[in-house]
Amino acid sequence: MRLAASSVTILIVGVLFGLGDTVSAAGAPPASTASADFDVSEVMIPMRDGVRLQTEILTPKGQKQPLPILLRRTPYGVPEDGRLPASLKALAADGYIFVVQNIRGRFKSEGHFSISEDMRVEPGRGTIETRDAYDTVDWLINHVPSNNGKVGIYGVSYDGYTAAATLLGPHPALKAVSEQASPADEWMNDDEHRYGATRLSYSFEYAVLEEAEKNANTHFAFDIWDTYDWYLKAGPLSSLNNEFLHGAIASWNETVEHPDYDAFWKGQAWSDTLHTTTVPTLNVAGFWDQEDPWGPWRIYRQAEAHDPEGTNLIVAGPWSHGAWHREASMLGPFDLGQDTAQTFRSAIEAPFFAYWLHGVGAEPTWRATTFQTGSNLWKTYTAWPPANAKPMNLYLHADGALSFSPPAATERGARRDFVSDPASPVPYRQRPISPTYPGGDWPNWESADQRFVDHRPDVLSFVSAPLDHDLTMSGSVAAELFASTTGSDSDFVFKLIDVAPEDAQKPTSDPEEGPKPGEFAKSANGYELPVAMEIRRGRYLDDPSHPTPLTPGQPRLWPIPLRDRDHVFLKGHRIMVQIQSSWFPLIDRNPQSFVQNIAKAKAGDFKTTTQTVYTSPELPSHVILPIISSTH
Repeated sequence: MRLAASSVTILIVGVLFGLGDTVSAAGAPPASTASADFDVSEVMIPMRDGVRLQTEILTPKGQKQPLPILLRRTPYGVPEDGRLPASLKALAADGYIFVVQNIRGRFKSEGHFSISEDMRVEPGRGTIETRDAYDTVDWLINHVPSNNGKVGIYGVSYDGYTAAATLLGPHPALKAVSEQASPADEWMNDDEHRYGATRLSYSFEYAVLEEAEKNANTHFAFDIWDTYDWYLKAGPLSSLNNEFLHGAIASWNETVEHPDYDAFWKGQAWSDTLHTTTVPTLNVAGFWDQEDPWGPWRIYRQAEAHDPEGTNLIVAGPWSHGAWHREASMLGPFDLGQDTAQTFRSAIEAPFFAYWLHGVGAEPTWRATTFQTGSNLWKTYTAWPPANAKPMNLYLHADGALSFSPPAATERGARRDFVSDPASPVPYRQRPISPTYPGGDWPNWESADQRFVDHRPDVLSFVSAPLDHDLTMSGSVAAELFASTTGSDSDFVFKLIDVAPEDAQKPTSDPEEGPKPGEFAKSANGYELPVAMEIRRGRYLDDPSHPTPLTPGQPRLWPIPLRDRDHVFLKGHRIMVQIQSSWFPLIDRNPQSFVQNIAKAKAGDFKTTTQTVYTSPELPSHVILPIISSTH
């Protein structure tokens, strides 16, 4: 769909809880607590510079004693009907005055909104959200009747960032923070990039969502059902502005103009200035978060640098983005044995705020709590990563094997090749690929069965023998890939996968009539569950700020961080690694010939190349697993 130069279009959708809980296309909100439970008032709270922010205050009816305030600050619109998401039931039961505020420049809040300016750090003053939250808390404790002088702040996604930013300069009345899936550095990881590789479809569609219209959350209207086809036919990234946005979306313009890790991006890396814990903090991460999986761990580690009281905590579970505020009892086709989201909200989140804001219960003695997949058990740790996790190398072999034995002398010079063609990139999920929002298949693609690309000629697979015992990994996972390309630039995608046995699940169909429609596709049998996936862009291997071309045919080490994990590969399962050089349209296409700015590459810059992965004793590609008490 080609849009007029003066407009960018335009489905409109309300967002209640960050991008995890959206109003449906039909306009029906998620199940909510009745607004009759609260007295609702809307005020415009003044900031220090005179800008006023639209704020909704929900006070429990019949309140008999002073209550703490729970604040959420959002760019997505306040729920003006006074309804609370059902996911806040456990918190509401403890008694809070709930406050939801639109950040400056969004909906009825005054001022200007810019994603990049919103995250820009001013030395000693934090970000705009640090200062606006301070002023908001100050106003609330002085103007909201019957509050007890204690405030907590929480939020998911962008709302998680506005919560986390308070740590750079918290108000004295702020007693508890729960940042949940907050971005931390938009060039290094999270929403917009993965170590400098542009997250094309998300960056483009989210930029439209947030900056096309002040008073609405908007969606770009695609005129092709399969967005894989749409982005491929659009051609080089420059066409997206030339043909569709016409320079109307500031954050997309900034992404195009700043491909490297320059002062523009470094100035927004707000978490780099966080070096201490001054307010008890509950960081929340999803192991399968498709938007902000890196930020909470980064924030946790930055605050961990100085945490004398031991109040910097992290929780992680088998969740996509914000799924801990929905129902989460399945991971792909695998039954987790409980609603892990409900457990988090009732047994972790609610007690955290109850202790610090009500003075009820006990202070947590753990530093990290995870839901460990595979074993499907909640685990608590006094330190993260666990001290008893030991790094073990799992090696890739030229015959397609994967084992803990390094390449033998007989494998000297071993390698595997594949051809990467930018005109036919590897899709990142099963086609047709729906738009990111609204609805669609976006939330769960990171746990999708990887058999859909398993036998493509441009995807290398390495598989272990069936495990003869459970293998537990808890901690940071990373790959060290030795690879080369015949081009002068390249990407490599590394996927670590848990392959279920073919008899993992008994059929539920009538043996006389055969399987029901769709039963095979929903089965756990042979399912290739991604456990960790990441990409590295070759031009930034030496210096993220100053890209350099690769030397064609020259092998080199590609370090690929795969983030923190807590997972058990069960006995009888196999471990798989997949390697490819495109991941489309999640990641923009690398031309595979060096140009100064990929966003400005021309059609003629895109070249087919031969990629080589080395599996020899001298160049032993491997993945490093943090293994707990294992033999092999």
